[in-house]
Amino acid sequence: MGRPSGSGESTTLSELAPDALAPRLSGTFGRPYLYAIELPSTQDVLRGSDLPHGTVVLAEHQTAGRGRSARSWDDSAGKALLFSVLLRPPLAAPLPQLSLVVGLAVAEAVERETGIATKVKWPNDVLAPGGKVGGILLEASGTSVVCGVGINVNQAETELPEQPRTPATSLALATGSAVDRGLLLTSVLAQFERRYDNWVVGGLEALAEELSARNALSGIRVRTAGREGEAGAISPDGRLTVNLDRGDQILVESGEIEIVTR
Repeated sequence: MGRPSGSGESTTLSELAPDALAPRLSGTFGRPYLYAIELPSTQDVLRGSDLPHGTVVLAEHQTAGRGRSARSWDDSAGKALLFSVLLRPPLAAPLPQLSLVVGLAVAEAVERETGIATKVKWPNDVLAPGGKVGGILLEASGTSVVCGVGINVNQAETELPEQPRTPATSLALATGSAVDRGLLLTSVLAQFERRYDNWVVGGLEALAEELSARNALSGIRVRTAGREGEAGAISPDGRLTVNLDRGDQILVESGEIEIVTR
């Protein structure tokens, strides 16, 4: 397979171009690395492909980017990190847990490279001071999983979604200065590979301490399926614990969790 359409030589966006990025890679994720100026969606390039585990596709802009539950993902060209990673996990692996594995890796890399505090909002968001900076999308196909990652990096406030379900911010707004996207991408990929390997060997329990420390919903009042309570820990199998007002405790496996603001 060749490079995605639109990935010609070019541009002022060189920090993510293959020649600039390759010397910064420290692991196997990102080998190969397919780069494009514009794509409908990086997910579509990898879904159903025979490319190897760890292949990364990145676009400077997506014309049909999407998030969880078929929501659209809007971006400003050259301001975000928009990429997908092809994974070939063990056959019996509980794939929904991967959103937390990736979310943790993104949160850790962002904090390491920018110095800002980060949290993981179950099941697939990354938060920084001021709002959401990242989201994860998993799409399984056969024996592979395509993991999409979107990170708001250098957007101005006017370039962020106007009415998101979760208030949004960018790393530039949170830190007060522009962030090197190439450095951040290589850090995310290295951390992602390390955390993925931890998970393959030890399951989500191997990441339990780190997830607990970054659990954005812990102690927060939430509503799920019309019932309200206080969110608690992320269980060893990846479900969210919610202590309902009537005294029952439930484990939420999927579906929407709404933060109660009243």
